[in-house]
Amino acid sequence: MKWLIASAVFAASSSFAFAGEQYVDETGFAVSGYDVVAYFGLDQSSVGSSQPKGVPGNSTITAEYNGATWAFSSAANRDAFVADPAKYVPAFDGHCAYGVAKGGKVPANPNLWRIVDGQLYLNITKNVVGFWEEDIPGNISLAGNNWPGIEGSGASSRTIPQFTSSAPTN
Repeated sequence: MKWLIASAVFAASSSFAFAGEQYVDETGFAVSGYDVVAYFGLDQSSVGSSQPKGVPGNSTITAEYNGATWAFSSAANRDAFVADPAKYVPAFDGHCAYGVAKGGKVPANPNLWRIVDGQLYLNITKNVVGFWEEDIPGNISLAGNNWPGIEGSGASSRTIPQFTSSAPTN
């Protein structure tokens, strides 16, 4: 039964990785200029523990995708992204996954992340991460159900609270 639920969540998540307007903050880059490919090489912490910080991208190593500029820490990561962007883009166009589970689009902090079944999810604050982690599969399911109704609306224009970007670098 768990396998069936996990398969359904994975199948649903692959359909909502991107479709609307990408969240871009004041940096002018998707995911605040952090390298989305690099997350897949970081060791994930267990649920309830803080994740390692994201890897800042370089403003001279970029790619365009889903109407946004993405920064990368290396040319190899940029090339991997260009070859298969859907593999690396965060779910819900870079908006907070828990926010989408609750029915809205709010910004997401690139240092508050988790990869579930090969999909990158971001959240807005440490408190929200706690709520998200109480039921990750349930929140993914709720978000997947809510996404079709909100994906076509514009990206959030809010600033990420309690976050100062250190990316992109040169």
